[in-house]
Amino acid sequence: MSSASPSYKGHRYPVEIISHCVWLYFRFPLSFREVEELMLERGVIVSYESIRRWCLKFGQAYANSLRRRRPRPGDKWHLDEVFIKINGEQKYLWRAVDQDGNVLDILVQNRRDKTAARRFFRRLLMKTGSVPRVVVTDKLRSYGAAHREVMPSVEHRSHKGLNNRAENSHQPTRQREQAMKGFRSVGGAQRFLAAFSGISPHFRPRRHCFTAHDYRTERHHRFTTWRIVTGCAAADA
Repeated sequence: MSSASPSYKGHRYPVEIISHCVWLYFRFPLSFREVEELMLERGVIVSYESIRRWCLKFGQAYANSLRRRRPRPGDKWHLDEVFIKINGEQKYLWRAVDQDGNVLDILVQNRRDKTAARRFFRRLLMKTGSVPRVVVTDKLRSYGAAHREVMPSVEHRSHKGLNNRAENSHQPTRQREQAMKGFRSVGGAQRFLAAFSGISPHFRPRRHCFTAHDYRTERHHRFTTWRIVTGCAAADA
């Protein structure tokens, strides 16, 4: 599947440097200043403000391109929500993954009531363009109430022990949240996590599913895909 790479018109730095900085920031728990230092060690002088602007401008575009290249989501969806602190206030991060651990969508909301669950269900259906066979959640009653309204024909399994797939998917976000010392705004958290959930998992293949040789091959394939979606492959041609 092909898609146009982002336009770098007006940027004086080459695409290889821009995409590498964006990759460092979303792949590892680094600050903009730490990415600046890593680039300086490699002989590239770039300010952390430029890196910040690149991540804001290109991060979501890269994530969208990676998502478009993924196969259709599985028919078993796991949904979960966790609280996050944003500027000292408690908010909720909703997340949906399929049975293979692929992130379908994330959404930051103020509550975890029926209205919030219904909004997340509808957003999922619209974004994926498909209807699951099974939805797995914990025992939060908001899920059941929203499920009966939005997708009553879909089987709903409500059991905390069955939802480890979604709960484990929160771990990279928790690590990043700790490194960033929290988020400053709901909009900023949504923007960062939307790009982060599209880029970071791309470089985290399920290691236990591969032999050492196959794992190296898979990672090579994923880096090749990254070069294609960022436009580095075209720059090398």
